[in-house]
Amino acid sequence: MNLNIIAYLIYFSITGIIIVKVGRICYNNGNIFVSQLIPNHEDLCHKINQLLLVGYYLLNIGYCAMTIISWEQIESITQLIEVITSKSAFIIIAIAVMHYINIILLTKYIKKLI
Repeated sequence: MNLNIIAYLIYFSITGIIIVKVGRICYNNGNIFVSQLIPNHEDLCHKINQLLLVGYYLLNIGYCAMTIISWEQIESITQLIEVITSKSAFIIIAIAVMHYINIILLTKYIKKLI
């Protein structure tokens, strides 16, 4: 039996839940953060936060879909767990890096945009 299909389903389930959950948390808390950076522009803050969320979803879901191209043939349960763990860990690290880059860029360059 080809375990790759099972691995893909597990991988997409895990990463999908992580991506959506982290996206919602960042979106809900991001409104407050962006509002403090751009006072008296609530509508602009909300739109910036929405754009960040859409970009976040597109980039992460696209990356997850592209990663299955490079997967080797999975032939054992042990290998299935190892592949899912390493691929999921990489997407979690990528999400964390993107989050901090967004915060740095917003805090550093937002005043120049206004």
